[in-house]
Amino acid sequence: MLRLPRLPSSSSRARAPLACHSPRFYSESPIKVPIALIAELRKQTEVSLSKAREALSATNNNVSDALAWLQEDLIRTGEAKAAKVASRETNQGVIASSVLSQGAGLKAVGGIRAAMVELNCETDFVGRNELFAKLAVDIAHTAAFLSEAKAAAQDSAAFTTLSIEELSEAPLIPHDVAAGPAGSSSTTVHTAIRDTIVKVGENISLRRARAIIEDPNPANTSAALRLSSYTHNAVHASLPSGPLAALALLRLTSPNLPTLLRDSTFRTSLDVLERALARQIAGSDPASIQGTSQGDESALLNQSFFSLPGELNGLLVRDALSKWGEKHETGIEVVDFTRWSVGGPEISS
Repeated sequence: MLRLPRLPSSSSRARAPLACHSPRFYSESPIKVPIALIAELRKQTEVSLSKAREALSATNNNVSDALAWLQEDLIRTGEAKAAKVASRETNQGVIASSVLSQGAGLKAVGGIRAAMVELNCETDFVGRNELFAKLAVDIAHTAAFLSEAKAAAQDSAAFTTLSIEELSEAPLIPHDVAAGPAGSSSTTVHTAIRDTIVKVGENISLRRARAIIEDPNPANTSAALRLSSYTHNAVHASLPSGPLAALALLRLTSPNLPTLLRDSTFRTSLDVLERALARQIAGSDPASIQGTSQGDESALLNQSFFSLPGELNGLLVRDALSKWGEKHETGIEVVDFTRWSVGGPEISS
């Protein structure tokens, strides 16, 4: 007699789980991403660990394709993120400078090429971030390269204000790599700011930019320009950016100028004087160079020279410059200056 198996009761059948024997589609499962590839991708892009894993998973662990994926993702998310935070106030940030050519030097009477920008963010935490500081210096570096047209319109050597709109659309020229042909970079100042907004999560705005470009005059060997700079409280030693900075344009005059510039003692003394002048401008916040009268203490030349070491310290700036010039048989004058603090007024000579 054939005995059938005993069926479970209706209550038991309700509680018993149903076995599922559907086929497993391995192609839909997440791809295992090796840690070594994640580290390699992060080294090249500085993206988060999760974003690096996502990019590699989406591109079957191909690093080159993952880089392209990340670039597309940055464009997709960057504009949306930038638009989302655009209304937030940016009261923090840094003043960054780039001095490509300081002027008359040891071998020749050289030209001047420099720029200074103010880049703002929301918090002091981001303002002290190395990524943010590097962006600011890169923008200043770019401004120093792109200001020839503005400088050509100047009748005399002086700092000139740059258009933020024009600078934002310019190809970014990083300060730590050799500059390529104009327009060769696919990253503009605008897109670099946008990408950094995504990375730091804060609104970032470029407030202002000034630059100076002055070519040397080989026919005039008795006069030459020099540029000095000073950055106060720079957080990162290799990045000239901080809450306050100054640039000063000086003119040297002497019939023996080429000989003086080859003298190491003269160059050392000049370096000390130049730094002291830029530091004086940063610390004393002068309203002008000459002032309206001899007693106008808001003028640089009428201030006590507190930052110059040695016997000239404490004299009025005009007297210290005169005595320094007599000692070295050369004339020296301050032609122009720019001094900015974060969020401060746009005062220059």
